[in-house]
Amino acid sequence: MSTMTLPAAPRAILFDLDGTLADTAPDLAAAVNLLRTARGLAPTAYEILRPTASAGARGMIGASFGLKPEDEGYIELRDGFFSNYEAAMAVHSGLFDGIAALLAGIEAAGLQWGIVTNKSKRFTDPLLPQIGLAHAACAISGDTTPHPKPHPAPLLEAAKRLNLAPEQCWYVGDDLRDIQAGKAAGMLTIACGWGYCGPTEPQHWQADYLFQHPAELLVLMQNTLSGGALAA
Repeated sequence: MSTMTLPAAPRAILFDLDGTLADTAPDLAAAVNLLRTARGLAPTAYEILRPTASAGARGMIGASFGLKPEDEGYIELRDGFFSNYEAAMAVHSGLFDGIAALLAGIEAAGLQWGIVTNKSKRFTDPLLPQIGLAHAACAISGDTTPHPKPHPAPLLEAAKRLNLAPEQCWYVGDDLRDIQAGKAAGMLTIACGWGYCGPTEPQHWQADYLFQHPAELLVLMQNTLSGGALAA
């Protein structure tokens, strides 16, 4: 059996939120479908909305109404979507299978974990305690720094708040922009195939690793900390 060289052990693991730690698509979809039913339109199928969930209002409104941010009528829909979501953001949202065990394993190993999301602070701060993520070592929202992902600024801010160099952190996400931001920040990047993953296939994102379940990430972390070889 051949072996692969392990990466350096991390001091912290940072995560995207929607589609990575938490399955928030049901409540995002409900918020946009309230806009449709209020206008006498049939709801958009969940199967159409789920892949766009990581893109927030832009993705939801684009999939449900076919509008882009520059289009007439988009701002009104966006503001209505925000109001609907703010009123019911944790009705059906929760952690993905295996995430609670992964976070417990990170903490048991003496490492830190944090959140870097493009979600506005308006939604991030009230949502985290409702889905069991209030104990994150840091939570960087899309409006915490002047530039959201794929710019590296939010990831660099997270590392700064944890008193770590960027290269001491891993970043995990379910969207191409997550991997782009992580690479630009100098972090090891991990694409999570259990997330929403958007319009492109994660195997094409050039992430350092692609995992289909959080347990695989936990194994990699434990192997790097123990200095063991990773079987190929």
